Amino acid sequence: MSQTTTTAPEAQELHQLSTAELPAMLRLSEFLRRFVDRVGRFGSWFALPMILITALDLTIRKTKFIKIQGDPWQIWLRENVSPVFDSTLLQELEWHSHTALFALVLGFGYVWNTHVRVDLVRENLNFRKKAWLEFIGITIFLLPFTCVIIYFAYVYTIDSWALNRHADCAWWQCGEISASLVGLSHRWLIKAVLVIGLIVALLAGIAVWLQVAIALFGPRHWRFDLMTIEWPEESGGSFEGKERMELERMEDQLELQARRMREATDAENARNHE
Repeated sequence: MSQTTTTAPEAQELHQLSTAELPAMLRLSEFLRRFVDRVGRFGSWFALPMILITALDLTIRKTKFIKIQGDPWQIWLRENVSPVFDSTLLQELEWHSHTALFALVLGFGYVWNTHVRVDLVRENLNFRKKAWLEFIGITIFLLPFTCVIIYFAYVYTIDSWALNRHADCAWWQCGEISASLVGLSHRWLIKAVLVIGLIVALLAGIAVWLQVAIALFGPRHWRFDLMTIEWPEESGGSFEGKERMELERMEDQLELQARRMREATDAENARNHE
């Protein structure tokens, strides 16, 4: 009678899952990660107008000695070029851009593991304890808290949208405006960006939660790319933040080059057959 021996999960050969082998939970996690990544990259562009507007505002306000036709040049620009040069309006554009930038990159920072962490305890834990800490933290704190904040941000936006509204207003008209006579209108739009950013952050939390759940409860010999923790054999050698982004960009370029080479080879073979 033959005796069947089983191999302990720890003794099994590590297996890096290919894209085709990923279970549904990991495919969903990767889809959410890519979506959050795209939103974050889009949101990062708000840094450019924020910097330019801030520099313009400071330049205009600190050079009042420049006069055109007897008026300080800020007044001349506002009255003869565009009301956008009013300092109050510029300052509101600054914090609107900052709000959009901050809100849209919240989830991006999490999936790239670039948020500030207090690692006095975490860095000394083994892989499974780190994974459990991440899993419990997301389940108990991140997901419920983000849902609560989304609810209040939604109410905050709806209240702003409903303010000063009457029967003759189209849905995009009226609503809360700046307290300043020369400020921005449609303040509910920037408040809606908070809701969008928090929803994206929630999706980022779900993406990481799915990964950590598979790492904890799935086969222990499976290996796949993790976002916020590192496998035991990779301890001390993982890439984070900007390095991870650069590594992924290089991988995308290599994949693109390989696809182009395959297409060129296929085209050459087709010509040879003709």
